Amino acid sequence: MNELTDQQLLRDYAERRSDATFTELVRRHVDLVYSAAFRMTGEAHSAQDVTQAVFVALAQSAAGLTHHPVLSGWLHTTARNLAAKQVRAAVRRQSREQEAVAMNELLSTPDASWEEIAPQLDAALGELSQADRDALLLRYFERKSAVEMAQILGITDETAQKRVTRAVEKLREFFSKRKITIGAGSLGVLITANAVQAAPVGLITTISTAVAAGAAVTTSTIITAATKTIAMTILQKTFVIAVAAVLAGAGIYEAKQAVQLGSQVQTLRQQQAPLKEQIQQLQREHDDATNRLAAMEAENARLRSRQDQIELLKLRGKVTQLENADNDPAKETAKLWAERVAQLKQHLATNSEAGIPELQYLTDQDWLDATRGKLDTEVDFRRALGLLRYSAENRFANMLEIALGKYLQANDKQFPTDLGQLQSYFDMPVDDSILQRWEIVSSNTIPNLGFGDQLITQKNAVDDMFDMRVGIGPNGFGSVDFLTTETQQLMIPLYRAYSAANNGKSFTDLAQLQPYATTPEQQAALQKLIQRTSLNQ
Repeated sequence: MNELTDQQLLRDYAERRSDATFTELVRRHVDLVYSAAFRMTGEAHSAQDVTQAVFVALAQSAAGLTHHPVLSGWLHTTARNLAAKQVRAAVRRQSREQEAVAMNELLSTPDASWEEIAPQLDAALGELSQADRDALLLRYFERKSAVEMAQILGITDETAQKRVTRAVEKLREFFSKRKITIGAGSLGVLITANAVQAAPVGLITTISTAVAAGAAVTTSTIITAATKTIAMTILQKTFVIAVAAVLAGAGIYEAKQAVQLGSQVQTLRQQQAPLKEQIQQLQREHDDATNRLAAMEAENARLRSRQDQIELLKLRGKVTQLENADNDPAKETAKLWAERVAQLKQHLATNSEAGIPELQYLTDQDWLDATRGKLDTEVDFRRALGLLRYSAENRFANMLEIALGKYLQANDKQFPTDLGQLQSYFDMPVDDSILQRWEIVSSNTIPNLGFGDQLITQKNAVDDMFDMRVGIGPNGFGSVDFLTTETQQLMIPLYRAYSAANNGKSFTDLAQLQPYATTPEQQAALQKLIQRTSLNQ
């Protein structure tokens, strides 16, 4: 296998999906990919993640790369793009964390406690779709890693993490509607730490003994004994939750009694009548406890309403203090950001052609993120608006991915032929003006994504120098810059010609490709790429 070229190995893998063939490709190039990823990320774990993602992309794109002259060039470019994306995400995350400290006084309230979350957590979980609920249970209740989740659910690591993020956000919305405010990170920590509690020590023994005792008698006796034992256990558990102190002794008594059942089947038959009376008594006590609990909840709601009024008065007092504190740093910081957002909105209003209907999905945080860079020149505003459009399109892509998944499940995994077919699968109606901006294309239109044979993507860029192209398929969604997808087919002959003329080396400057641009279309594409490079310097 060592004598085969990369192209031959790719062709063999694309046709037969041979693990040995792909392992050989990884062996040849893993050092190159990992080294490039490590240079850009500066951190071993991140470099490993990028390396894995690169080879996943190679497996997905193998058929389209069989005629690529230099595989290492494609691998390096892909590694560079994925590493840059990870670095940008890390920088944005750190920046948001730093600015959150300054913005906290005006833009946030203290996170809720577990005592506030717990009574409504299970109802919130019931509001989630099965896919989101399964992902969240695996992550926070069973404490699975993204890799383990992906293996269990049969999806990619990235898709698994997206489902968890989406599920947590829906939980936050559920609690927010009930005036319980909590951040996504805090919610995850609270659920992980508190959601799964150890069952009582004797419960396993109680259940196991009851089942073992039933094995020695007739089928009818099994059903009767097991039913009564389990019924008692359920009633005890329910009642202990409401009035634990009253029934603690009763719980111990019943556990001991269950242990004795293993060797005293005849005694159990004689005690059926007393047990029935005890169960009825427990039921009456349970009903009484339920009534008292309802009264306590009503009183608690009354007290909480009063507490909310007190908190509202406190917040009003804090706002008054902030308004009177002319030199308050937090107030000045918030005012500065508000001015930058207003400046960007004014520029967008003046240049309405730069807007898209998906902007309606933007959050306040999206506007803040778009104004992090300079806003001094027209290029600065173009870059900020490109980021704004990308945030809006990403939010719609999340909605589109969910709707597409529901459609595929309902239609035997057949991809839609018209985007209008997805309208009934959105959680809320989507404007036709938005759907008209998107289309269904072959995966060859965006060859580097590899999320399926067909993708849903934008028809055109508003500003191809700064816009990103999003692709949504059956296996997830991702993005690449628009200009790359528009010029890739034109530029491939230039890359090959340069490599052939320079002993297989890759170019380091786009200007080096100019002698190889032999058609007007190639020359125009190359000039666009050079222009974008100069704008981003």
